[in-house]
Amino acid sequence: CYNNTGDYMRLRKNKNALKILNDSNKVIHNFFDYKNKFNELFENKNPIHLEIGIGKGDFIINMALKNPNINFVGMEKFDSVLFKAVLKAEDKIDNLRFIHGDAIDIDKIFGKEISVLYLNFSDPWPKTRHAIRRLTSSIFLEKYEKIFVETKKIEMKTDNRNLFEYSLIKFNEHNYKINEISLDLHNSDMINNVVTEYEEKFSKKGFPIYRVVVDKK
Repeated sequence: CYNNTGDYMRLRKNKNALKILNDSNKVIHNFFDYKNKFNELFENKNPIHLEIGIGKGDFIINMALKNPNINFVGMEKFDSVLFKAVLKAEDKIDNLRFIHGDAIDIDKIFGKEISVLYLNFSDPWPKTRHAIRRLTSSIFLEKYEKIFVETKKIEMKTDNRNLFEYSLIKFNEHNYKINEISLDLHNSDMINNVVTEYEEKFSKKGFPIYRVVVDKK
């Protein structure tokens, strides 16, 4: 997760982070081997929801607790962040797993298995020359096309207006339809909003939270 200027919300490096991840039964270690087989990992045929860039894990952990009939996978490339989420996840949360990996490999990790994709407070990559690295750039949207089961559904939240506007343009270019949109989520009639740790922090500082839900058949 990133703040509204694009600076990573850094956690202090923990020398045991990788060991914690390697020892955890919540982390999918050989995730490339599970392409088209993630339902076997969960031992059921429930829908699978994916969050890319999970931060400290508050969002996906609470989503898993609130929705026991949905399987959740949280993907994060920074071990110094991911290990915090893994430590928070209780053993009794059977419908939650983590991947220590990079979103650039998303179409190599999943087949047509994902029902909903969450992008919460992604790196806005503010410089124009870095736009292709944004998780809503055409490069990534084309990769996501390959991992959705049928209807393609993306839920996005950010405090960065430029990223939000850029993403709306890209969603439109790729023929996504806007189902829900808010330019100030915490001052709206939001229902059942599950807050991320950074969302709470940004909102308390007075930053408006932007949210959009898009889909296409």
